[in-house]
Formats: sequence, C-alpha cells, structure tokens
Amino acid sequence: MVTRTVDLRSDTVTKPTEAMRAAMATAEVDDDVLGADPTAFQLESEVGRIMGKEAGLFVPSGTMGNLISVLVHCDIRGSEVILGDDSHIHIYENGGISTIGGVHPRPVKNNEDGTMDINLIEAAIRDPRGELVYPTTRLICLENSHANTGGRCLSMEYIDRVGELAKKHGLKLHIDGARIFNASVALGIPVHRLVQAADSVSVCLSKGLGAPVGSVIVGSKSFITKARRLRKTLGGGMRQVGFICAAAFVALQENLGKLEGDHKKAKVLAEGLNQIKGLRVNVAAVETNIIYFDIVEESKITAEKLYKNLVEHGVLVMPEGPSRMRIVLHHQISSSDVQYTLSCFQQAFTGVQVENEN
Repeated sequence: MVTRTVDLRSDTVTKPTEAMRAAMATAEVDDDVLGADPTAFQLESEVGRIMGKEAGLFVPSGTMGNLISVLVHCDIRGSEVILGDDSHIHIYENGGISTIGGVHPRPVKNNEDGTMDINLIEAAIRDPRGELVYPTTRLICLENSHANTGGRCLSMEYIDRVGELAKKHGLKLHIDGARIFNASVALGIPVHRLVQAADSVSVCLSKGLGAPVGSVIVGSKSFITKARRLRKTLGGGMRQVGFICAAAFVALQENLGKLEGDHKKAKVLAEGLNQIKGLRVNVAAVETNIIYFDIVEESKITAEKLYKNLVEHGVLVMPEGPSRMRIVLHHQISSSDVQYTLSCFQQAFTGVQVENEN
C-alpha cells in the first residue's frame, strides 16, 4: 500500500498553500473585464514592476499568454514568427498561432542549451523584397528557461544580442517566460535585466512559483491595451478574478526565494540518478529544476516497467519516450523526498526493497 506520494511530473502539480487559500477567501474583488478588480490590478502592476515593463495583464494560462502576445505583435494575417523548433510555443500549444491567428511559424534549430544560433535567426528573416511570395517576418520568440532542453537558461548577453538583431530588422521580441524566475535565480541576474531587450514576456505563476492558476503578460501600455481586447476575444475575461490573483500574489511573495533550493535539490537528485547503473543523466545540463534521464540500452529494465515500479512506491515522473523520462522539482518536494526517490530508483534497478515511509 502506497503511504507516500512524491509527485515529480511537473512543477504545475503543487497544491495551494494555507496562506494562498486564506488570501483567496479574503480577496477584495470586482469585475475585472470592466477593469475594476483591485486585486488583479495589484498583481498585474507588481509583476510589471518586477519585470521592468510598463504594464501587465493576468491571463488563465501561459498558452493563452503566448498566443495573445504573438497575435498583438503579428496583427496582420500571414505574418511570420521565428521560434525554436523545440520550443513550447511551437510544439505544445496546439498550433494556436496558426489555427487562430493566421501566423506562420518559421522554426530554427534549438541548440542543446536552448539557444538558436544568431546567424540562423538572421538567415530566417524574410527579405522584404520577396513579399509577393513570402510571409512577412514580424516577431522572434525565445523561451527562458528552455523546458525541452532540460530547463537550460538563456544568458542576458544572448537575449541582448537577439534583441539587437530584432531592432536591426524592425522586428519585435517576445519571451516565453514560463520559468523566467528559475532562469533569473540560476543565472544570478535580476529578472528585469534579463528581459530588458524583450518587447513582451509571458510570466507563468503556476509553475516554479506554485500558484494554482495563471500567468501575467507584461509589456508597454499600448501592448497591454491590445492584449486586453484579445484576452476577451479568446474567452479569458474572468470577472471576479481577484480571488485567483490573490493566491498568485502569495506565490510571488513566498516562493520566489525557494527556487534556489529547488535547483539544489534537482542537482542532488540528478547526481544520485547518474550513479545508478542503468541510468544516464547529463548532470552538467541541470541548471534549474528540470531533469531528463535516459535508460541505457543494456539495462534489463524497460521505461514502462520502471514507471510502473515507481508508481507502486508513490513516485510519479513524466515518461518522454521509450527510454526517456522527465522529473521536475518544486517547492513542495523536500530533501527527504529526494532521498526517498533515489532509493526507489535504486530498488527498481537492483531489486533491493525500500520502505515506503514518510
């Protein structure tokens, strides 16, 4: 019988804390579609201030935040956006920029560190002289930290260079900042400086920070005015949304300081997994709270069998393929949970029984 659960599927699985629930219960609210919810405004203003942008807008999800941002910058159908071939917007957001916005994606290869080569980005920009046959490039999108490469961080210098390239060609720069605070903490760079070159950023509050719901888009006042209208178009106007924003505000205040600890625990877990015969982890690539690991070919255990074995012991991970899995740390994973998880992996590969204890 499983008496302990260690949920490492994602940092989106966290439960609201007591402080969040209390804030939700007492939040001052009004109709946010009419621009009157004071708690929503407080959260939007605070995130905008932290990110160094003029204004912010609360949206239900990071997917909607990215979609709105792309559509504001690419407000003419047939526009083109340059983005990573392994980016969240390109792979995991239902092709919304195309199906809803009529925006054409121009994927550029993501490197192992989440970057795209600057020269390849520039080469992907359409020549305006070919507008008779080409889409018109209007936007470049980056993702920081970069999830599919294991939470790798794009440096301030790199983002600045992409920003300079965008300005050189009259383009806008959007950052998918689903885990931008993780990147900021890992790099030791203030988040406002890290995104200084960006025209817009989608900031998720329900991943590393552990809020139950929501993201905030930030940018200029004119950008947010357009974004607010698109939010309504997409069904994202949520009336008395302040009670949700109240929980997100607590997450921002309480959990930002815990990210460094999450990263340290991820490193400990990665190093421990890499010492287990049958597993392979690129420990050097673990910069934030995400770990990818592979089951080596000569191992006697399959990914399916390993997954089931872990579930039987209350350890939940995310399968990513026939021999690949993902783990994501968050503020509700303790050092004890890390050690228990390692013991469960060890048991799966050696057959040595572990006690399922709290």
